[in-house]
Amino acid sequence: MPPKLNRKRAHFVLTKIDEILAWEKQREVERDTRFVDLGSYLCEVRAGQYWRLDSLGSFDEFLQRRFPDSRRTAYYLMSIHEHLPPQIRRELKQVGWTKAAVLTKVARSDGKNFDCAAWMHKARSLSRDQFKRKVDQHLTGKETEPTEIICFKFYQSQIPVIEQAIETAALMLGTDKSRGYCLEMICADFLAGANLDSGQPDVLLSSMARFFKFLPGAQRQAFVGQITGKAS
Repeated sequence: MPPKLNRKRAHFVLTKIDEILAWEKQREVERDTRFVDLGSYLCEVRAGQYWRLDSLGSFDEFLQRRFPDSRRTAYYLMSIHEHLPPQIRRELKQVGWTKAAVLTKVARSDGKNFDCAAWMHKARSLSRDQFKRKVDQHLTGKETEPTEIICFKFYQSQIPVIEQAIETAALMLGTDKSRGYCLEMICADFLAGANLDSGQPDVLLSSMARFFKFLPGAQRQAFVGQITGKAS
């Protein structure tokens, strides 16, 4: 059974959401400062089904209307409200919603052992990328490499060839590998072929080392065994 609709409260909350969204559009630089309130209101809309006040059929339909560009952002804001402790919500405005969304991963993973003071210090002192790497390392136990977005401009006629090459590399590497890994393998293959007879053994060795990284564990051991056997 749906909850009894509190029309007065629903009207108040929906009005607050619209005010915050309109306020953010006018002040792009300051958009992070009210995300905590927005996440709280969105959770209340979902729990109380306040979207019925607008004669909508579902909460998802409500998000489509309020967040036409990215419903994922709304769910991130709700996750911040649901998983981060109330005592640090004022401080969250100092780090911004993107870092706060990353911080929820640690809170969910650590549960009662979540050290909010230590993680808030890291969120304030580190850049966004550095903080994300620190969180990834904490969750996986592995040191992650820094990433960088590189943009290329292609003619329309070039795109099918590039897409086909990446798809072929994905079939060889497995679907769990990103397009960045696929492009790296294509480049490593090119360098290995180009330097076979060019007298640049260091470049060839580097290319082969990158190829070795793509092999599954069993195939790595088989490869090492073959090389060791031939060397002896």
